[in-house]
Amino acid sequence: MKIDGKAWRTIWLEPDGRSIGVIDQIQLPHRFTTRTLRSCDEAAEAIRTMVVRGAPLIGVTGAYGLMLALQVDPSDAALAAAFEQLNATRPTAVNLRWALERVRDRVAPLPPEQRAEAAKAEAAAIADEDVAMCEAIGDHGLAIFQQLVAARPAERQQEPLRVLTHCNAGWLATVDWGTALAPIYKAHRAGMNIHVWADETRPRNQGASLTAYELGREGVPHTVIVDNAGGHLMQHGQVDAVIVGTDRTTRRGDVCNKIGTYLKALAAHDNNVPFYVALPASTIDWSIDDGVAEIPIEARDAREVTHIQGRVAGELAVVQLTPDGSEGFNPAFDVTPARLVTALITERGVAPASEDGLRNLYA
Repeated sequence: MKIDGKAWRTIWLEPDGRSIGVIDQIQLPHRFTTRTLRSCDEAAEAIRTMVVRGAPLIGVTGAYGLMLALQVDPSDAALAAAFEQLNATRPTAVNLRWALERVRDRVAPLPPEQRAEAAKAEAAAIADEDVAMCEAIGDHGLAIFQQLVAARPAERQQEPLRVLTHCNAGWLATVDWGTALAPIYKAHRAGMNIHVWADETRPRNQGASLTAYELGREGVPHTVIVDNAGGHLMQHGQVDAVIVGTDRTTRRGDVCNKIGTYLKALAAHDNNVPFYVALPASTIDWSIDDGVAEIPIEARDAREVTHIQGRVAGELAVVQLTPDGSEGFNPAFDVTPARLVTALITERGVAPASEDGLRNLYA
């Protein structure tokens, strides 16, 4: 995607060939800055503190984190230690373990002196594949949006397609394009009249900050709404479709996404609004059947609930929202059962949210 006319990915190999550059998402939307990661410790910290976030992107960051570790010590012990350190940073998104296992399995059979370069090549391949998968998701999602518009009565053909999103599943959550936002970007670039309702997505406000930032840079018409407004808009016929991403999808089609997604799915179901989930293959966990019972839900720092970051007099500041002594509880994700999902949009096509649907795409 482009920022001020320059094309950016969210992660890249620096010119020295030994360190990694990333966009510092903690500073957005008020500052666009980058960081250089020079060690496995720095990569792990960037994932843990959400300098980088979004399931596909943390997977790629983890892959490069193994490269950084192996540049210092290519031994079996160092490889195992770096794997565990990086894997422990975010427990819910399956992409992280998937990418780490892919790099580990690629380098483990090699002589130690070849491992760092092999890890670099594998991490770069994962990044490139993510871009291609996300663009393909965009193409398949665009076809759905076109079908929704075509099904309208003639007098409504020129009205905007109103799409509601939750959290940030765009370019900033992946290497490029995004998952849930990729169809929106494709639609906008194809000339479709589209408008996005962007949930603020408390507690970290990824919708109000990151999604709105992306949409604004791309020129997509959008409006930020509070998390509790979505159901009201659906009741009054102001939402044509909901599209979200997912951090882990079970083999039967349950999806785990940012906290609050389940409530949007319930409201959509009650108001006959189609509810789509966009995901690459790396987000499918074939080992899990029941998402509610089996997916580990990350509990983050309660301070994310009790405090909020914003811009005050031109400077970033953190302010307290709650009374002194009030505790906070901060589950980062919830699980939406497959029965509430209209369809899954993948890089291989669109599937029903079911085991048969997914296996028809991924034999």
